[in-house]
Amino acid sequence: MIRFLSLLLPLFLFSVNQIEAQNRYSTFEIDAPQLQTKKKIWVYLPLNYEKSTKKYPVIYMHDAQNLFDTIASFGGEWKIDETLDSLKAKVIVIGIEHGNEKRFGELTPYKNEKRGGGNADAYLEFIVKTLKPQIDLTYRTKTNARNTCIWGSSLGGLVSFYAALKYPDVFGKVGCFSPAFWINKEEIFQKMENTPNFNTKIYLLCGDNEGKEDMVTNMEQMETLINSKRCECKKLNKSVIVKGGEHNEKLWRNAFAKAYLWLF
Repeated sequence: MIRFLSLLLPLFLFSVNQIEAQNRYSTFEIDAPQLQTKKKIWVYLPLNYEKSTKKYPVIYMHDAQNLFDTIASFGGEWKIDETLDSLKAKVIVIGIEHGNEKRFGELTPYKNEKRGGGNADAYLEFIVKTLKPQIDLTYRTKTNARNTCIWGSSLGGLVSFYAALKYPDVFGKVGCFSPAFWINKEEIFQKMENTPNFNTKIYLLCGDNEGKEDMVTNMEQMETLINSKRCECKKLNKSVIVKGGEHNEKLWRNAFAKAYLWLF
């Protein structure tokens, strides 16, 4: 029996090492005083990061539970690590776990009459004033706005767009998938209307079968408003409507590679 177990042990260790090798991300916890909690952060580093001395752009993404790991996800993962590895992408991704029952509040800029929320200012202050300085200190990052992107879907799309308006000197690129503009429509459109200069590069995407509150119409109206603030000749925004696309991880996962290549 002992000999049998001794034969199995190398196979077990090999299996564990394989699993660890497949995990192209690490995690850590950080205090989030603005939110009076701790946040679990997921980190993806580009291939051969350890062998390089280069600095890299950074993407800050919401709902980290759904980005890298099927088991941790709700409704499937985006496969961020597999996709970026396949592209040999030179970028760091920082995933921020949502606050479960606090998610709606964290990702909405303004209170909704029926649903409440409206704590995005504190959430974004955490990213800008606590998390980003720590990331820039720990990893070899390109710290300017041109090389800093914020990205999310649904409420994450809404808060990413809001972040670009609130912190234009921090976030120069936005991945805005299926943005839930309808949650704070009047306020977010007014915020955009009151923005004199909008030089952020932004990729807008939604499906035409999302079943949400005028998703396509709201996104098209926002793009029109964006274009009224700058010349379309600058080609700083792209809008994609996916035929048959539904409000789920499959849509966002399938669209991520093209959006990344366009933004970067």
